[in-house]
Amino acid sequence: MTRSPQPNPSTPIAVSARSATSDSHEVAAGSLRQLLEMYQRSGLRWYLMPDGTRLNVRDLLQRFDSSSTTATAPPAAHVEMANAAKTNESSTAAVATSSEAERKPEPTPQPKPASGDRPTFVPPTSKENKPVVLAPAPQFANWQLPVLTLDQREQNFADLKKRVAACTKCRELVTYRTQTVFGDGTLQPKVCFFGEAPGADEDKQGIPFVGKAGQLLDKIIEATTLKRPDDVYILNSLRCRPPSNRTPTPEEVENCRPFFELQLEVLQPKYIVCLGAVAVRAILQRSESVGMLRGKFHAFRGAKVLVTYHPAYLLRNPDAKKLVWEDMQLLMADMGLKRKS
Repeated sequence: MTRSPQPNPSTPIAVSARSATSDSHEVAAGSLRQLLEMYQRSGLRWYLMPDGTRLNVRDLLQRFDSSSTTATAPPAAHVEMANAAKTNESSTAAVATSSEAERKPEPTPQPKPASGDRPTFVPPTSKENKPVVLAPAPQFANWQLPVLTLDQREQNFADLKKRVAACTKCRELVTYRTQTVFGDGTLQPKVCFFGEAPGADEDKQGIPFVGKAGQLLDKIIEATTLKRPDDVYILNSLRCRPPSNRTPTPEEVENCRPFFELQLEVLQPKYIVCLGAVAVRAILQRSESVGMLRGKFHAFRGAKVLVTYHPAYLLRNPDAKKLVWEDMQLLMADMGLKRKS
């Protein structure tokens, strides 16, 4: 009986296989190191494993540093963390699409303001709705954290809230704020709505989007058949109110980046709706206008990102509500949501 020859470990095929395995470990270790460094910048001391084990962030970073000086594979803890992260691949289906023809929506009459000061958002009737043309699905990466249980999410957010409340990186904002505004909604959201910064009402109550812009956002969410707070989570680029509600500076957004990126990592929503240009620069890190980026999906790690106008912009420009409704129809079509007739 003839035995098949065993591969020589020095052959090009064997060397290539070992190299590919090493490369995959290096890529996984690199992304995990970035995540641990983000934890350290945010002041968080512990990395929570899927089984509830707490690993010290500083010790893990030191083990990364020591392992990088040798030619051996990453430590077992790193490989375990990498494998746990790999199991959390996004279940995003490719969307069949026609060509991206330029859409020229016909003007639709705007509804008359309702009595009182409460803003309104009335979607067009079904006869005015046009077929939604889905853009090609963007290229997605993976979330860097494994999927956490609800208890683990609550524990992570409790620790992170304390760090946010104690943050003093932006001196001007610290002296101006009444309190920090962390976020609001379910910790297992279908969609995250991502805004700009707290205003006067949010600064008083400690909850995002509770002023007139927030009331309009509630109407928009309701029009999609989603509910706040049962189905969504709402957060901002900043956790502190800028003086006189001015536009956040790039430096302020970067100071808050470890906080909102960790929030999104813990939540891992399937969809993120960027409300306005500041949110676009924070999430997508792109400088194009909202008008250039809306009408199609983008990607942030494991989430589909949709760009639309900020509710505060709609209060100043009511004609743009029809464009926001087009964007919400795109979101609803991809999520499989339908309005009740």
